Amino acid sequence: MSTALVLALALIILTLGYLGLCRFWPYTHCRRCDGTGKRHALIGRGYRHCPRCGGTGERLRIGRHVLNHLTALHRASR
Repeated sequence: MSTALVLALALIILTLGYLGLCRFWPYTHCRRCDGTGKRHALIGRGYRHCPRCGGTGERLRIGRHVLNHLTALHRASR
């Protein structure tokens, strides 16, 4: 098999794997708060809710966001 064919197959397998990941596990931990849902306050030792995840500690994966958008476009075109 040629190198281009192997790379193409690897890319297809990785893409399908990521789509499966987005389908069954749509959320990932928030990188800003490391999944805790809290951020240190600017002054003092207090905490506040993470503004990026809203205090849940989870974020929607980029791939799942794209899938949701494509699904909405498909439903709107019917």
